[in-house]
Amino acid sequence: MRVTIFGASGLLGQALMREWSGDEVAGFSVEDVDVRDSAKVREFVEKSRPDWIVLAAAYTDVDGCESNPELAFAVNRDGAVNVAEAAKRAGAKVLFLSSDYVFDGTKTSPYEIGDARNPQSIYGRSKAEAEVRLLEVLPDCCILRTAWMFGTGGKCFPDTILKLAASRPALDVVNDQRGCPTYSVDLARAIIQLCRKDASGIVHFTNAGQCSWFEFAREIVKSAGLATEVRPVSTQQMARPAPRPAYSVLSARSLQPYGIAIPTWQDALRRYLQERKG
Repeated sequence: MRVTIFGASGLLGQALMREWSGDEVAGFSVEDVDVRDSAKVREFVEKSRPDWIVLAAAYTDVDGCESNPELAFAVNRDGAVNVAEAAKRAGAKVLFLSSDYVFDGTKTSPYEIGDARNPQSIYGRSKAEAEVRLLEVLPDCCILRTAWMFGTGGKCFPDTILKLAASRPALDVVNDQRGCPTYSVDLARAIIQLCRKDASGIVHFTNAGQCSWFEFAREIVKSAGLATEVRPVSTQQMARPAPRPAYSVLSARSLQPYGIAIPTWQDALRRYLQERKG
């Protein structure tokens, strides 16, 4: 199987390039090809002749999207359409990375794949509109929603917490947003299996279990053996430009037909900390 990865230099892209073996994999970073450039995307797809394209390239700065909506939609929606159209011409399938931000966060039970999209932020809207457009261009594409991703090789929540905890006696972290942390390595392994099993439609993947950002931070500090105090605060006390879903736990029911193992987020965190130590 030939695979092309757009966004190969991001957290997920790096994990995919490390984890994927036994297939012919070509990875391209944003420096190699900007997904906003439809001609360049087409050229790279024609050159690599993939069976599968994994689209991990995105503008993921959620607050940045609020002040740069044109860029958010150009990369996350229009860029995805460029890739889908190139894939259609080449007869390739696409796995597109989407987000828990397509939901409004008002539920109190895990979001299922068929729940209505109702994004509250520019980032969420750009991903939600990309999903709709992709399904129009490539009805058999695979849309994989994930959340709270962390991993080595870039900026992520555990990395930020560990750096702050090293220099501060106490940290304030929001306790009224609940979701599912996702380790880039586990997500990469799930993507590899989904492609090999010819997945289509919408699926959800996060690590098993749920927590608040406060609970996640407390576990990070404790697992790293640090003495820093982690204090719970409200979202209102830590105002950010983009609204965050209060509850964005994703149901794993859509993965059951594929038989993919889902480690807990606590287990994933332990492995991340080991990987981070090098």
